[in-house]
Amino acid sequence: MRHVEISSLANERIKRLVRLRERAHRDEEGVFVVEGDRLVNRAIARGLNLLEIYVTPGHRLEDEPISTIVESGVLDKASYRSQSEGLIAVFEQFPTRLTEIAPESTPLILVAESVEKPGNLGAILRTADAVGATALVTTGSGVDLFNPNVIRSSTGAIFSVPYAHVDLSDLTSWLDDNGVELVVAFPDADVVYWDADLSGSIAILVGAEHVGVSEEAAAAAQRTVAIPMSGTSDSLNVSVSVAVLAFEARRQQSKLDH
Repeated sequence: MRHVEISSLANERIKRLVRLRERAHRDEEGVFVVEGDRLVNRAIARGLNLLEIYVTPGHRLEDEPISTIVESGVLDKASYRSQSEGLIAVFEQFPTRLTEIAPESTPLILVAESVEKPGNLGAILRTADAVGATALVTTGSGVDLFNPNVIRSSTGAIFSVPYAHVDLSDLTSWLDDNGVELVVAFPDADVVYWDADLSGSIAILVGAEHVGVSEEAAAAAQRTVAIPMSGTSDSLNVSVSVAVLAFEARRQQSKLDH
């Protein structure tokens, strides 16, 4: 077992890890934090730039780079969940620009407007990964992609799904330039999503459940579709709405591929 290099909560490197829970500090340094073997290994496998790694005594990581050994209780205190799983790593933030996204021949782009909850954004990333979406784009206000809860709830999909955060006007211009139609989920739409033609090059936009889509998004829509609901609830969780529409679009697109 290697010797402990950090054993105090007063250590400046531990204090920095705690500060990196806050978006302002992450953005200032251009970094983000990943905890636990599974997620750290997935980030490394995707080729992300690993800057630092902190482990508890005796903890081993596949193909482990040089790491700093931290007393277990101290590393737990540095964890945003107060339970580090024995491993905390710091990575360089990756680009989140539309110019990083290369549309496919028949792209399926998922767009989430003003998603406020980290768990929802993480779940949408998982859907985007599972359905093989071309990209996930967020617009409007909302949660930071590099929020620790987004990373954890995405179960690593954050590292595999092309992602951008942009103003809606920039998105619509980009979609027009790439021949992608904007389809907006709207409760009062005349066409139910399973009756809509979602087989082409499309971007599906869904708004947050408590406010719906913005007036700007509604005005930009080239088509609208509804998800019918028969119960007492008046809205679906945004991640559920994205999943329903995304898998129907992929089903339709796959039929044309055969």
